Amino acid sequence: MSEQMYMENILDHYKKPHNFKRLEGAQIQFKEYNPLCGDIIELFVNLDKGKVVEAAFSGTGCAISQASASMLTDWLQGKSLEEVKGLTQEKILEMLGIEVSVLRLKCALLSLKALERGVYLYEGRTQ
Repeated sequence: MSEQMYMENILDHYKKPHNFKRLEGAQIQFKEYNPLCGDIIELFVNLDKGKVVEAAFSGTGCAISQASASMLTDWLQGKSLEEVKGLTQEKILEMLGIEVSVLRLKCALLSLKALERGVYLYEGRTQ
């Protein structure tokens, strides 16, 4: 796909985000804030037998942070906790499909940071 098509995809996720809602009582929940630009992402994940059965997010921010969270929640559906823990920054950037500047990198990875910290807290409670 061309970069223009990826940009259109990002704008579509920004304007009509997938899984944009709060999940009350989610097993994994964490809010991450980017003080450089003010973006906020709160990620919610419910598990059943070690697999993601529902993932959602809420928050505000730029097109990159919101689209990244929307794409991430789509990707999470049905994944095992081990697959979730293996998610990399490179995979998030691949999902976005565009070159992300150093200044926008924190925006693109905000939802991944919320996920990583939420999983860390979840595992601390379950072990």
